[in-house]
Amino acid sequence: MATFLYRVGRMAFRRRWYVALVWAAVLAAVGLGALKAPGASDEEFSMPGIESQKALDLMEQRFPGASADGATARVVFVAPNGQKVTAAENKKAVEAALAELADGTQVASAVDPFQAQAVSKDGTTAYSTVTYKVGANDLTDASRTHLEQTIDEARDAGLTVEAGGTAMEDGGGAGGLAEVIGIAVAAVVLLITFGSLAAAGLPLLTAVIGVGVSMATILALSDALGLSTTTGTLAMMLGLAVGIDYALFVVSRYREERARGRAPREATALAVGTAGSAVVFAGLTVVIALAGLAVVGIPMLTKMGLAAAGAVVVAVLIALTLVPALLGFWPNAVLRRRARKSGQVEESTENNGGTRWARFVLRRPIPVLLLGVVGLGALAVPMTSLQLGMPGDEAKPTSTTERRAYDALAEGFGPGFNGPLTIVVDAKGDSDPKGAAEAIAKEIGGTEGVVSVSPARFNEAGDTAVFQAVPSTAPTDEKTKDLVTTIRGERSGIESETGATFEVTGSTALNIDISDKVQAALVPYLVVVVGLAIVLLLVVFRSLLVPLKAALGFLLSVLAALGAVVLVFQQGHGAEILGVEQTGPIMSLMPIFLVGIVFGLAMDYEVFLVSRMREAYVHGERPEQAVTSGFRHSARVVVAAALIMIAVFAGFIGESDSMIKMIGFGLATAVLLDAFVVRMAIVPAVLALLGDKAWWLPKWLDRTLPRVDVEGEGLTRGADAEPDAPAEAADLEVARP
Repeated sequence: MATFLYRVGRMAFRRRWYVALVWAAVLAAVGLGALKAPGASDEEFSMPGIESQKALDLMEQRFPGASADGATARVVFVAPNGQKVTAAENKKAVEAALAELADGTQVASAVDPFQAQAVSKDGTTAYSTVTYKVGANDLTDASRTHLEQTIDEARDAGLTVEAGGTAMEDGGGAGGLAEVIGIAVAAVVLLITFGSLAAAGLPLLTAVIGVGVSMATILALSDALGLSTTTGTLAMMLGLAVGIDYALFVVSRYREERARGRAPREATALAVGTAGSAVVFAGLTVVIALAGLAVVGIPMLTKMGLAAAGAVVVAVLIALTLVPALLGFWPNAVLRRRARKSGQVEESTENNGGTRWARFVLRRPIPVLLLGVVGLGALAVPMTSLQLGMPGDEAKPTSTTERRAYDALAEGFGPGFNGPLTIVVDAKGDSDPKGAAEAIAKEIGGTEGVVSVSPARFNEAGDTAVFQAVPSTAPTDEKTKDLVTTIRGERSGIESETGATFEVTGSTALNIDISDKVQAALVPYLVVVVGLAIVLLLVVFRSLLVPLKAALGFLLSVLAALGAVVLVFQQGHGAEILGVEQTGPIMSLMPIFLVGIVFGLAMDYEVFLVSRMREAYVHGERPEQAVTSGFRHSARVVVAAALIMIAVFAGFIGESDSMIKMIGFGLATAVLLDAFVVRMAIVPAVLALLGDKAWWLPKWLDRTLPRVDVEGEGLTRGADAEPDAPAEAADLEVARP
């Protein structure tokens, strides 16, 4: 591996013009493909294997065309205090607003609440469902403006008017600001780390190019592969983060080799052969974690994982080819300014902060280990009360009209109105389909916790009915989950009496089923991902205990991060500081996202940091010296990489969307805990206690595992034999600052 990558780095340095032109051609080709490709569609979320999805599929089959994909807006009208919305003046204002809404160019229909009986019992609240001819992403700015202006006019008439629904979604795009913040912080961190504008700019430049290639490829293939508009979100986030990190490690190793007196081309080749090997294996762990998302069984999540894995592969290729090519163009520009001016590139790393920290841990391994483990364990305790769900408008800030519309409907029609249960009755083959549907509706309506049941609606064939049951509790309430379980539990008795079958679906039941399936998939996912990564780390480190320690450390950090998420977003501790106005269940996919993404990044730090310790140990240093050497060479760079990751993820905490805020907080917290507590404290403490045993491997396993020279032992041995070998003219180029 190291020898092959050494040759790749040397070739990229020598053939830098060709390498640069190839990447420019790739970027242009995929960019052109993205411009000419049909736009990405709004992929319908599906979860094969759960009851809610089966019921939705049955509705799609028996009610063709009924589930139109047009955007909707639920406009809520509330009368002034002490008045009713049915009063003549207020009713006139509502009807005027509806007439104006129906006049929109993209509007298909606007339901009259007075005819549809969509008025609360106390007469204070009414709502209208506005349906559009196109999906939310295809709504024009003019249509959105028309909706907002109509709402404002109705407010001017004295009514309180709010709106929710898919038509109110602005299509996202908030992540752009988060990425800009992440890049800005990354630039500052890189500048402080390297002390050179060129050295700071090179990782940023190559990362942006990598993200450009990845995103353009995803857009170009979106129609052919059925990718949605949200598929590239994770790819952009991870592609940027790992792209910066991987280039950072190669550039850092290049500067180190130059400090040893190597000529530029030799230093580049050695950097790619050693740090590049770590980049390859770190990238593989991330790819394994992302591709493993397929285990969960959610098509959309699988596509997101594979797209992000592709972005990571591009980042690895960029670090191994384009980075050394750019170093060939400006071999001295990435050095410190003093080194460029004086011509002396030696940099002393003997007593840097990494060395001092390592010596501190080595002197006190047991207290450091206990403090780290106990601290993470305590932070993980709230994880035991984790409640999964899919927060909706109730989790949005009260400053949004969607949240106010949700609250108005809950107050006027009851807390369960925002999440009714949809019952799909399959009476095909039954002698009396209508009688069976009425009997099922009566049984469900009599269940404790159900406040009302709507009249059944039949398909044209008359063999399938759909009606809604409104719970007495809110969609995310645990009592609502118990109600769904109760209805399904009584199904066998009801079906035996009526001869027809039924299934429960709707957004509330769907969210409950998704949460249950994700929880059931979490353990198999962990087993697959952690198991494959342990095998990979066995090959990298040729040690039995180091991979096990790496996996256990990751479990500690991810559980602690989940505990922190529960502490803030579910229990509300410190929620006001982050702008979380409404606490509730944790997003169902959050644990899977957290485990998949953080596991890959955690193994990055493990490979980059411990591979330098392994390299020193293989070269003859004692275990304690090897730990110190690893920190002396890698600590500063690993810290910089972690800070960049934290900056990229923390940028999303400032977004108004609670789910984006939750993901950003969870990922930033997990990286913080894993990098600074696990990798920088617990890992050296464990290695100090294990000594030589840390690198022990049974002989039979040693013979079985393939040998991969990740440390570049053969390269450094050969290079050290002739450290002052004459350099070629190309290697002696001096780039002007």
